[in-house]
Amino acid sequence: MTPMPPIVHLPTKGPLLTRGGWSAFMMALIAVCAIAPILNLWVPEGSLFHMSTYAVALLGKIMCYAICALAMDLIWGYTGILSLGHGVFFALGGYVMGMYLMRQIGRDGNYKSDLPDFMVFLDWKALPWHWTFSDSFVATLFLIVAVPGIVAFVFGFFAFRSRIKGVYFSIITQAMTFAAMLLFFRNETGFGGNNGFTDFKRILNIPIATPSMRMTLFVMTGLTLLGFFLFAKWLVGSKFGRVLQAIRDAETRVMFSGYNPLGYKLTIWVISAVMCGVAGALYVPQVGIINPGEMSPANSIEIAIWAAVGGRASLIGPIVGAFIVNGAKSWLTVAYPEFWLYFLGLLFIGVTLFLPDGVVGLVKKFRKGGAK
Repeated sequence: MTPMPPIVHLPTKGPLLTRGGWSAFMMALIAVCAIAPILNLWVPEGSLFHMSTYAVALLGKIMCYAICALAMDLIWGYTGILSLGHGVFFALGGYVMGMYLMRQIGRDGNYKSDLPDFMVFLDWKALPWHWTFSDSFVATLFLIVAVPGIVAFVFGFFAFRSRIKGVYFSIITQAMTFAAMLLFFRNETGFGGNNGFTDFKRILNIPIATPSMRMTLFVMTGLTLLGFFLFAKWLVGSKFGRVLQAIRDAETRVMFSGYNPLGYKLTIWVISAVMCGVAGALYVPQVGIINPGEMSPANSIEIAIWAAVGGRASLIGPIVGAFIVNGAKSWLTVAYPEFWLYFLGLLFIGVTLFLPDGVVGLVKKFRKGGAK
């Protein structure tokens, strides 16, 4: 008789956060909810300590990206599934929010019509069926979660059931986002074509461009990021999360131990997609535009780069990576726009070759070296 493979041992469960981790978490919470609003709204503009509107918008945008990086860590870092199509879920959440914001414009558009301006320009006479609930904020909140979740479930079910893995899975996710981008570029789909949605004026009938509303969106984004971080920490520390890590390390052994990987992989795939959808919904009102370019394969590859630079399977690493890469991007695209893509490529190659554990892994090595 051939011997059965040894039973896989799940990683041990640790505390949600260490004492130092909780201290850092509370500092981040105070910075988002108290320090940033004070510096932006109450400190005079001429002061050295004033936080500009540009800084609020930039940090809010990067925090949205950090949510995507965190979602990527759950699916790639902890489950071993590299997705190059998460940009489509980010964009779907953004489009759902964008549709609501377009309806909020009302008759304040250029054509003074109840229809969005691009529909009037294209001589549309009525809203298409998929805009039915776009004037309801409650329905919008539901669809922000449901649309990316349903798309991810359908795609993931057939892909995982077919046992597509590795580079093949990465390729079909990239094909998925490219196909979605081409679909949304078409004017007849009712999503604004290549221009997308823009010129937003209000949310919940409150002007969107006021400093107080911008700060409200900033705080909501920060709280969402911190909430998702705690959720992810709890998830990876639970039995479910430990099975995911076992699937990443030895999927065949997990199957011989009596676990069906399909349900686990599909669940974390949908959770990851929903997180990206929420990030996209928070991104759109802060940036003021959503178009099919957000679905480009390059954007999805960047999400993977953020996770790799910060350090996979660490949760905090991808968040750090998103801030490092996008902070560098915001500076380089202004100072040296022609070199930005070369820098991004060299960064990814350098991290892959010399920092396989990312920035967080490098910090851990220095700490261990200093402790000896």
